[in-house]
Amino acid sequence: MTLMFAKMKDFVSIKNWADDERPREKLIKNGKAALSNAELLALLLSTGTVKQSALDLARTILTRFNNDLNELAKSGIKDLCKIDGIGPAKAVTIIAAIELAGRRQALDSREKKMISSSKDAYNIVRNILEDLNHEEFWILTLNRKNGVIAEYRISEGGLTSTVVDQRKIFKIALDDKSTGIILFHNHPSGNTQPSEADNQLTKKLKDGGKILDISVLDHLIITQKGYYSYADEGLL
Repeated sequence: MTLMFAKMKDFVSIKNWADDERPREKLIKNGKAALSNAELLALLLSTGTVKQSALDLARTILTRFNNDLNELAKSGIKDLCKIDGIGPAKAVTIIAAIELAGRRQALDSREKKMISSSKDAYNIVRNILEDLNHEEFWILTLNRKNGVIAEYRISEGGLTSTVVDQRKIFKIALDDKSTGIILFHNHPSGNTQPSEADNQLTKKLKDGGKILDISVLDHLIITQKGYYSYADEGLL
């Protein structure tokens, strides 16, 4: 009882900190760039626990994910709720903020509509796939000037594979009056190298596109570490 009282006595709520040390006041005075990741996360949490301030709780969360925002972005509500002091409300707030940031980044990427390299395509699609724990297959449809018409999810699967309906891909491309498409899917394992199944699918879609006069311009494999481009490797 004495030990617990001593620990609680040492705890000081953020509201009792000096103004220039509080994350909210610090942001107002110095701008968002002045805050650390922990301080920004503390603002989302709003409150801590009886034993931890919001900032201490934020540091605990970041430590749990090795201070890696990419790892935090891959977490789900159940993962976050395993941390003492995080309930569904706080977990949802964190996930919503991460998703909003990702959508903003994706929107910035889409402002450059023309695809002139694999990097252009990667910058458009990376926020869709790089944080997923399961495989998904998407396509970009392009016009004659290689401008992006739209993006579509074709399928989603498990940890190591997903089933792709080739007819669905070409129907979408025809409906969009697209003259070219870019294929992309993710490898949750982090391995950017294509599998034999990836190679076979790419060849089938390339051959099928020739019949319909729809060019398969690239196939990207996306991971958190980067990407693999069939076009860059001379395989298309």
